[in-house]
Amino acid sequence: MSNQSSLFSPPPNLENVLPDLRIGFILSPHFSLLPFACFIESLRHAADEADYSRQIYCHWRICSASTQPISASCGVAVSPDFLLQTSLPFDYLVVVGGLLPDSLAFNDITLNYIRSAYEANISVVGLCTGSFTLANAGLLDNRRCAVHLDHCQQFQKMFPSACPETDQVYINDNEVITCPGGTTALDLAFSLISERCGKARALKGLSALSVEKHRAASHRPNRPYGSLSVCGNWRVEQAVALMEKRLSTPLKMSELAQMLNTSERELNRSFNQHAGEAPSTVWRKIRLSYGHWLLVNTSKSIATIAADCGFCDASHFIRWFKNDYEETPHEFRVRRRSI
Repeated sequence: MSNQSSLFSPPPNLENVLPDLRIGFILSPHFSLLPFACFIESLRHAADEADYSRQIYCHWRICSASTQPISASCGVAVSPDFLLQTSLPFDYLVVVGGLLPDSLAFNDITLNYIRSAYEANISVVGLCTGSFTLANAGLLDNRRCAVHLDHCQQFQKMFPSACPETDQVYINDNEVITCPGGTTALDLAFSLISERCGKARALKGLSALSVEKHRAASHRPNRPYGSLSVCGNWRVEQAVALMEKRLSTPLKMSELAQMLNTSERELNRSFNQHAGEAPSTVWRKIRLSYGHWLLVNTSKSIATIAADCGFCDASHFIRWFKNDYEETPHEFRVRRRSI
């Protein structure tokens, strides 16, 4: 035992170091464990030297209106260690969402605490469906917010005053920050740790978690029809993989079927069964989504974007874009820049 103990050096004395980053977490009933774990593990590794995991440079608390454990959607329970009260000793208040409608089930004490945090100039963060909670608290009116593609339609119907986007890793609109969840929480945590604690501490967390690099806020995280790539039908899965590789050079459906060693009829049948649409429609929408992302994140001309997305000319791109998004690419850019 003594030989084993000698391999581990005692941690350095850092008792007098004040934290550079203080975060309070509010967990919704049946919250999503993955984004919470990604975020808090990034903090843990950045918070101390080596792997001692003390809350030195970063400090966090699990906040709740009661002391009852909060169960994640997978069943793992987390116990709060900070009761919601008037004091707000945080730089960021992070609301971790999960199953719906549970993210809308917070009582007035919690919603008022979130509002009070924003009024006290504390940045408020919504992870996963935490965006629903922030919208329910009135913090996303006329604000851009990052929402998962699977929840966007429901979010728009419930909160028409908000401006959801599905092609962003995270969005910071006047210190109300939203992140669609999953592993994108790593990228948001990296950004916040870099800003408050320095890039070296943020990189320490990524390295410890075996993450090669972080994604910028404008990185395109979502894949339209991504669920089709794991739908169980080999024709559809392989076709979608080819479509995503050939955004600028689409094929005729007969050529696509030939590459997959199947018939055009079988390919159409498979797509209608699993996507409810023809493969040509799916491919066009995938390319339009890429065009939408390019309009948001680049200054490329509409003609260049049309070519990048495999449309024969700008007029075809404009016509199909307006058909799917109810405005022309130019109108979309003008509206978005005015927000």
